[in-house]
Amino acid sequence: MFKRILIANRGEIACRIIRTARRLGIETVAVYSEADQDALHVDMADTAVLIGPAPASESYLSIARIVDACRRTRADAVHPGYGFLSERAAFARALAKAGIVFIGPNPKAMAAMGDKIAAKQMAAKAKVSTVPGHLGVAADEKQALKIAAGIGYPVMIKAAAGGGGKGLRIARNRAEVAEGFARARSEAKSSFGDPRVFIEKFIANPRHIEVQVVGDQHGNVIHLGERECSIQRRNQKIVEEAPSPLIDAATRRKMGDQAVALAKAAGYDSAGTVEFVVGQDKRFYFLEMNTRLQVEHPVTELVTGIDLVEQMIRAAAGEKLNIKQSDVKLDGWAVETRIYAEDPYRNFLPSIGRLTRYRPPAEQGEGGATVRVDTGVEEGSEISLYYDPMIAKLVTHAPTRNKAIAAQADALDAFTVEGIRHNIPFLAALMQHKRFRSGKLSTGFIDEEYPCGFRRIAPEGETARVLAAVAAAMDHVLGERKRRISGQRAGQTVTRQRRRVVRLGAAEIKLEIARAGEGLTVRFPGGGKRCVLSSSWKPGDAAWSGTVDGEALTVQVRAVPNGFDLSHRGVETRAYVYTEHEAAAARRMPAAKAADSGKEVRCPMPGLVLAIAVAAGQEVKAGETLAIVEAMKMENVLRSERDGVVKAIKVKPGDSLAVDDVIMEFA
Repeated sequence: MFKRILIANRGEIACRIIRTARRLGIETVAVYSEADQDALHVDMADTAVLIGPAPASESYLSIARIVDACRRTRADAVHPGYGFLSERAAFARALAKAGIVFIGPNPKAMAAMGDKIAAKQMAAKAKVSTVPGHLGVAADEKQALKIAAGIGYPVMIKAAAGGGGKGLRIARNRAEVAEGFARARSEAKSSFGDPRVFIEKFIANPRHIEVQVVGDQHGNVIHLGERECSIQRRNQKIVEEAPSPLIDAATRRKMGDQAVALAKAAGYDSAGTVEFVVGQDKRFYFLEMNTRLQVEHPVTELVTGIDLVEQMIRAAAGEKLNIKQSDVKLDGWAVETRIYAEDPYRNFLPSIGRLTRYRPPAEQGEGGATVRVDTGVEEGSEISLYYDPMIAKLVTHAPTRNKAIAAQADALDAFTVEGIRHNIPFLAALMQHKRFRSGKLSTGFIDEEYPCGFRRIAPEGETARVLAAVAAAMDHVLGERKRRISGQRAGQTVTRQRRRVVRLGAAEIKLEIARAGEGLTVRFPGGGKRCVLSSSWKPGDAAWSGTVDGEALTVQVRAVPNGFDLSHRGVETRAYVYTEHEAAAARRMPAAKAADSGKEVRCPMPGLVLAIAVAAGQEVKAGETLAIVEAMKMENVLRSERDGVVKAIKVKPGDSLAVDDVIMEFA
C-alpha cells in the first residue's frame, strides 16, 4: 500500500479523497493555485504545495508542475479526482516515467475509453449498442455541417476529450451547428487542452443513465448498478440518484453486462463509468465512458456500501478486487443534489464572492435517513470565477425513493449559504415537483418544466400560513427579549397586542399570536385555524428549526431591516410583521421602482470578455450575438433582445467584468 498520495485536484473531490486516504493510514499531499492558498483541501492535507497562478492552464492542468510536486514531496502515487487531468493518458504516462503510480486506469485503457471517438469505435466492435453518428473528428465547420446533414437534426456536437457538459452543444439547424461547433471547440480546448469534437444523433426525450464499473490489474471487472442522471441543465447534471426509477432487474443486468464487457475489452483496471442514453422504452445505447471517478459517485456508495475511492487506491496498488458480482446488493435509495454558486433567478448565471455564512445540515448515518455532505469550502471561503461553481454535494439515503427525496428536501431546508447566490431554492422546488417525484424523467426535464427559467415562487395556501406563523413567532420572541432589557424606566407594563398582520411579498395574512407555556399559539381568523409552534430559535440563528403542530419544520432566516427573508421548500419571500396600525401605514408607502436600463447591455455574471461580435454604429437584429463572456469554464453568448443600433462599446476582449458592468449601449 502507498505511504503518500498526492491529489492533483481541488475543492470537494480533493477533500473527499483525503478522508478515505486518512482512514487507510495514507499521508496526503495537496496542490493548490494562488487562488486556493486558503482552501479547505489545503488545510486538510498533511502537506501542501503551490503549483502556480489561478488559471487552471498554469496550475491544475500543468503536468510538469504536478510531477515536480510529486518529486519534491516523494509521493508514491497521484489521485486525479475528476476534471482537470483525470482523463489525460499523457498525464498517466508522465507519472509512470517519473516512477509514480497513477490512481486510475492504465494509459492504454484511458486512451481507448477517454477519447469519446475511440470509445465509440471500440464499443461498436464489441457489439455494444451505440448512438447513430459519425465515428470520426469533425475537422472544420464545413465538414461539421455536412456530417450533421447526413445524420439528420437535431445533433450533438461533443468534445472528444473530457466531460461534465464542457464542449457540448445541441444543434437543431445549420446556424446552430456553425455556432455550436466554434463554441464546443473553444470550450474543449480551454477545459481539456484538446479542441477535437465529433457529431452524433441527439435522441429525443432520452434519459441519461450510467453504470459504475470497477476493475483490477488481474482482469476482474464488476458493475455496481446504475445511476439516473437525467436532471440536467446546460448538459450539466444537477440531481442524481441510484438506482434509476426506470430500470428493472432485467434491464439492469443487460446494461451491467454490456458495461463490464466493454471495460474488459479495454483492459480497464480501476473505477469508471459507462454512460448510456436510454429511451423511455428502456432501450439503451452506449454514449461514452468516463475513465475517472464521477461527481455523483456518493449515491452508488450509499446504496452498495462500497467506498469507490478506496477501491481505486487498492486497484492501483495491485490488489485484487475483494468483491464479486454476486456480492453487490442494492440497498435502499440515494439522491444527490449539487449546490452551485449561481443565481437561479437570473438564468443560473455564476455568482462569485465570499461565503459570509456556510452552515450545512448535520451529517447523520445511523437510524432513519442518512445525510452526507461532500464539500470543499467552509465559512469564509472565496468562490472564484476561475473554477467550477460547485459549493457542495448533498446526498441522502433512505429505504425508499420517496423517503430519500423527503430527507433531501429537509436537508436542503437546513442548508445555510450566504454571501453569494446559490441554487438551493431551485433544488428544493425540484424535490416538490410532482413529475420529479413520479420518476418521469428525461434530459429535457428542466427545459420542459421551466421553459422561461426558474421564477421566484410566491408562498400560497398552507405554505403561506406556516411562513406567516414562523415570522410572527420570531417577531414575538424579539418583542419578549426587548421587554427584558435591563435598566428600563419603571412605569406601566407594556402589553403586546395579540393581533398581527404579516406581509409576505404583496400578500397580507392576519393572525393572532400568544404565548402558551414554552410554545406559541397562532390563530388565523375566519376559519379559526389554529397551530402551535415550538422552537428554541433566538435572534442571530440562521434557521428557525422546531415543530408546527408536532411536525418538524426548518425555515432559513435572514434578518433584514424590520423583517425577515425566509426560505422553505423552494419558496423565498420577505416577511414583515406589523400591528394593525403599522400595516395600515405601510400600505400607504410608495413602492420603489427599478431604474430603466433598457438601452444598456450589462454583464449578467462576473467573467472575462472573450469576444465582442459587433461594432459601434452597427445595426443588429433580435437574437444576434453581441458578445461572449467566459465564467467558471463555460462560454456564455450574450444576444440582442431586440432590433437596434449599437451606440458605444464599453469593454474589450480580455477585460474582467463584475455583475451589471456595462458592455455596450444602444442608441
